Amino acid sequence: MVSFNKLVVGCAVLALALTGCTQKPASGGTLTFLTEDAQFAHLDPQRNYVATDMAFAATYLHRTLTMYVPGSGVAGTELAADLATDLGTPSADAKTWSFTLREGIAFEDGSAITCADVKYGVSRSFATDVITGGPDYALRWLDIPLSLDGGSVYKGPYKTANNDTAAFDKAVECSSDDRTITFHLNRPVGDFNHMVTMLAFSPVPAELDTQADYDQHPISSGPYVVSENEPGVQLVLDRNPNWDSSHDSIRRALPGQIVVKYGNTYQDMEDAIVEDSELGKTAVMLDPVAAASTGIIFNLQRTAARRVSGEDPFISFTAFNVAKLSCLPIRQAIFYALDRQALTALTGTPEFVGDLADGLLKPSLFPDSYAKITGYEDAKPGGNPAKARELLNQAKSVCPAVYKRATVDGLTFDTTNLPIHQAGVAIWSASLAKAGIKLRGNLIPKEQYYGTVFDTKLQGDLSRAGWAPDWLSPSTVITDIAADGNFNLVRNQDDPAYKKFLVQVREAEADTDATSRSSKWRAINQSVMDNMWVLPGVFSKTQYIWGSGVTGVSVWTPYGCVNFNDINLTSNA
Repeated sequence: MVSFNKLVVGCAVLALALTGCTQKPASGGTLTFLTEDAQFAHLDPQRNYVATDMAFAATYLHRTLTMYVPGSGVAGTELAADLATDLGTPSADAKTWSFTLREGIAFEDGSAITCADVKYGVSRSFATDVITGGPDYALRWLDIPLSLDGGSVYKGPYKTANNDTAAFDKAVECSSDDRTITFHLNRPVGDFNHMVTMLAFSPVPAELDTQADYDQHPISSGPYVVSENEPGVQLVLDRNPNWDSSHDSIRRALPGQIVVKYGNTYQDMEDAIVEDSELGKTAVMLDPVAAASTGIIFNLQRTAARRVSGEDPFISFTAFNVAKLSCLPIRQAIFYALDRQALTALTGTPEFVGDLADGLLKPSLFPDSYAKITGYEDAKPGGNPAKARELLNQAKSVCPAVYKRATVDGLTFDTTNLPIHQAGVAIWSASLAKAGIKLRGNLIPKEQYYGTVFDTKLQGDLSRAGWAPDWLSPSTVITDIAADGNFNLVRNQDDPAYKKFLVQVREAEADTDATSRSSKWRAINQSVMDNMWVLPGVFSKTQYIWGSGVTGVSVWTPYGCVNFNDINLTSNA
C-alpha cells in the first residue's frame, strides 16, 4: 500500500492554465531506475532470460541480429533489422537462415563486430556448466548431434577434450569476408528471424570473454557501457564513445547517464515517485506498480501525467490434465460453469488486470489481424451453470467414469498456497458447485509448485499456470503449452485429436510467410479451445509510474516493461 501524506500540485494539474509548465525533453542528464531487486539476474547476453532485463540490456548495452522496434502498442511489435542489414534469408525448407552484418558496427573498445563475434556469442550457450540461466534455443535448434548422455556433442568454447567443435562449425558458418552468418537448423523454423531478437544471439569478443565473470561487466555493442556495477547498491551506465548512431537506426540513447538503484522497498519506490521527491523526480520504477497500489495511484490527479497501463506478454490459464480428464464434455462444463469475472475481481478491475482471454494467443501476437475464438457465444463472464449442466448430462452417458469423479468423488485443482490463490479456489469451488461439479484445492507452496505439477504422479485434474512468449510468435506459446514443448501440463498426447494437431503445429512452425503463418496459428488456437485443453484466464496488463522530470514512458508490449528507448529527462528536471 502507498502512503500519501502530502498534497502535491504540479505541472500535470496546471498544464491547461500555465504554458510555463510545458515539459520538453532535455539532452543528457542522469536518468534513474528504481528496483526492488538486488541486481539484474544477468547482464551477460547469453545468460539474460528475464523480460525486463532483456529489454533493458537490448536497448542500452547489447545489439542483436534483429530487434522489436521500441514503442507502445502495435508499434512496439514491429520486427526490424539491427546488427543485420535485413530480416534474414531463409532456405526453401526454413532449415537454413543467413544474415549479413552492417558495416561500421563496433564494440565499446572500438573493435569491429564481425560474424566471428556473433558465432562466438552463440557458442557460449553450449557451455552449460559456466553460462547458466539462459535460454537453450541454440542447443535445441542448431543442427548439432547429441551425445549418448542426451547433451550436445559440442560443449562450448571453454573445453577442448571430447568437444566436437567441427559439429558447431558446420552448424554455424561465417562467410569468407566475415560479414554473413549462416545457421543450419535441425528442423524448419519459419520465425527464426524472431528468435534471434534474443540476446543469446548477441556478439561477444572472444578475447574479452571472462566466462562466468562476464556477467558483471559485459562488453557493450550498444550506446552505453557499464562503468559501475555493485550488487545491492547500483548499476551505472555511461555513454559508449564508440557507438555510432549512423549505424544504429533504432536506439536513441537520450539520457547522458543511466543509474539503476537496487534494493528498494515497494513502499519507498512508490512514495518517492508519487510524492515527486528529490530521488523520485528523475526516476522511473523499473518494477510494475504493486496490484494493491494500482487503484490508488491511478485515481490521483497528481500522477495523471506520470503513469501508464499497457498490455504485457503474459497470459494466465488453467491446464486441464487430459490424461485424467479425458472427457471433453466435462472439460467444457467446467469452462462454462466457472465465474471468471469474480476471479479477475480478486486482483482488481479489468482496466488494470486485463481482459478475459478467449484462447492462448494474445492480440499482440497478431499485429496484422486478430481473430477471436468462435463457438463459445454461450460463455458468460460470471459463468453459465445451465449450459454446464447440459454438458454434464451428455458426459453422464458418454464417459460415466469421469462423470462420477467430477460429480461424486470430486476433482483436484492445483494452485499455490498464497492467500489470493486460496481465495481463488473458493470461487472455483462455489461456481462449479452451481453446475453440480465438485472441486477441491491442492494448495502447494509457491517454491514447490512447478516441481510438483510437472510430476505426473502428483499433478491433479487441473493446474493453474501462466506463460509469456520468448519472442512475438505463437510458436513460443502453443508449442510449449499444448504440443511437444517443455511446458505441457495438458498431458494431451493420448487425446485422439493430438496427432492431427501436432501436424498443424509443424506446418505453422515451418511457414516463412508471416501472413500465412498467422492464419495457421489462428486456426491452431481455435483447435486448442475446441478440444478444451486449457481454460483461459486473462490477457494481462501492467502499470508503471515515473517522476515529473521524466518524459517518454510507455509500455513495450513484447517485454511487458517500460519502453527504455524513448525515456528521457525533461528540461526542468
